[in-house]
Amino acid sequence: MKSSRLLKSIKLGIITLTTFLFLITPNLCLERSTSQSSVNDQLQECEFPAIFNFGDSNSDTGGLTALYGPAHPPNGITFFGGSAGRFCDGRLVIDFLAGSLGLPYLNAYLNSIGSNFSHGAIFASAGATVRPQTTIYFPKDYSPISLNVQSAEFSTFYTRSQVVRNEGGFFESLMPKEDYFASALYTFDIGQNDLTTSYKLNMSTEEVKAIVPDVLSRYAKTVQAVYAQGGRTFWIQNVGPMGCLPYMLDGYPLTEAQVDRFGCAIPINEAAQFYNAKLKELVDQLRKELSLAAFTYVDIYSIKYNLIAHAEELGFEEPLVTCCGIGGKYNFNNAMRCGSTKIVDGKKTVIANSCKNPSVKVIWDGIHYTEAANKWIFDQISNNASYLDPPVSLKRACHVLGHETTLLELSK
Repeated sequence: MKSSRLLKSIKLGIITLTTFLFLITPNLCLERSTSQSSVNDQLQECEFPAIFNFGDSNSDTGGLTALYGPAHPPNGITFFGGSAGRFCDGRLVIDFLAGSLGLPYLNAYLNSIGSNFSHGAIFASAGATVRPQTTIYFPKDYSPISLNVQSAEFSTFYTRSQVVRNEGGFFESLMPKEDYFASALYTFDIGQNDLTTSYKLNMSTEEVKAIVPDVLSRYAKTVQAVYAQGGRTFWIQNVGPMGCLPYMLDGYPLTEAQVDRFGCAIPINEAAQFYNAKLKELVDQLRKELSLAAFTYVDIYSIKYNLIAHAEELGFEEPLVTCCGIGGKYNFNNAMRCGSTKIVDGKKTVIANSCKNPSVKVIWDGIHYTEAANKWIFDQISNNASYLDPPVSLKRACHVLGHETTLLELSK
């Protein structure tokens, strides 16, 4: 009789506990989004004395132009008043990111004239890919400064900068202090060109997806190399919706069914999302492997796609129409890109010029975003931690806080 009552008591306890868990679970989910700010408040702000960036044209501040000549006018007109090594009318996301940390705009490592590297360097190059260029993989108009080259540049810079500092004199002040390398923010924004170039080589979406494991294997090697040299805070941005770029829309044959309601190419964006999912898996893997490092995965794709989808509500106009270009549905001609000139009445004249008001345009030149769009994109990164994994703000990104730990903290 006693055992029967005991059994009933145990069953009642289990039912009560199950009911309690069922009732509180939705509340935990509801509280999660509102608790992100409180989690950030519990973490001390980091001090990033420097940024070292690896990437392509989305973060290149003068690498490619140091090799092949300036980004021609009207590039730079909105902020810098002229060419500043950026393929944009003004500042890039990396510029806003540096500014938010109280750091100056960063010089490109390849730009040897008048550069100051005391607070970091940009190793990115417009047109850069993760995989090294070969005649098999890439057409001739892509940058030779692939990610493995950028990694080698960083390794050289790491060593040589300290040699210069130890020699003293004027150039000492232009180099980062030795301890900056361990406390710096390491940003990665690359992979887009590996995918777009594959399409330009007439690969199908499935064939493009097939290269992703090789791309990310090489990506991982650079992150591991930076970690081996003391890097401890990694900011990994995924690739944007390439299928919304006039550069891809203008040259890729699409059926009506392959275009979404915002005018973007579904198959191309599918490839980008596949890459991003695999990149996310890689970041999760690296968190476990490189346990002393803090990793933040940044969902740039969702931010940019939301901008295009809601452009008019946000004060922008015709999100898929290029500001600086000429001709066609998208004001884009790949043979006459932004800044292209021709001789008119004996004078060199810019025929692919800027629109009247770049501040209301999303796309600058058919490939890159305007300064106004870049500012909006950075504001989302800064103000909405749901785009970050773990959802910890930029200024607290140095904390080694895995995804699982963050979710536990959010549920408290």
